[in-house]
Amino acid sequence: MMDEVQKQLGSLRIGDPAPDFEARSTHGPIRLSDYRGRWLIFFSHPADFTPVCTTEFIALARHAEQFDALNCALLGLSVDSLYSHLAWVRAIQDKFDVTISFPIVEDPSMAVGRAFGMIDEKAGDSAAMRTSYFIDPAGIVQATTCYPHNVGRSVSEMIRMLAALQMAEDGNILVPEGWQPGDDVLEVPPLATDQTNDEDVWFCRLVKAK
Repeated sequence: MMDEVQKQLGSLRIGDPAPDFEARSTHGPIRLSDYRGRWLIFFSHPADFTPVCTTEFIALARHAEQFDALNCALLGLSVDSLYSHLAWVRAIQDKFDVTISFPIVEDPSMAVGRAFGMIDEKAGDSAAMRTSYFIDPAGIVQATTCYPHNVGRSVSEMIRMLAALQMAEDGNILVPEGWQPGDDVLEVPPLATDQTNDEDVWFCRLVKAK
């Protein structure tokens, strides 16, 4: 099922193509390459029916429209079975009145987690799997985050990261610390400093975003 994935074991870096795979999900069979043409956040969680993961999934579901507005799909993954995923999604709906609208992939063999570097090749369980990959429409990893199993991700930071990556993707501007959509951005410094004068802060100049 995942021959191509299993050939690419190891941690992914920014700029690497995301390994393609096919697997079962709560929305039916999924291929990662099905998402080409739009942004994708592919994220793992240690296990279903766990407290931190439940809060993350509720928050992601409640912010689904913001991800949609940024032309970004969400795709979750854990080692639990498809049947566990389906039961967990139903429990979240029943207990919190929240619908999980994005697919969750099963990975009982941990093949996908290991291929993406979410989990060590020799690990016997999924405790370290709370990793997110920001994948561009061409299937290239543009950013990653990794959290321990006992600390939840910030969905607002995921949205900010996505918006910042999209803002800077053409290479003509840079995004400063703490940037939020609508804020000023940074000019790319000139290659030759003789294009500036002594009074010009050429290395850090804010400009209006276009």
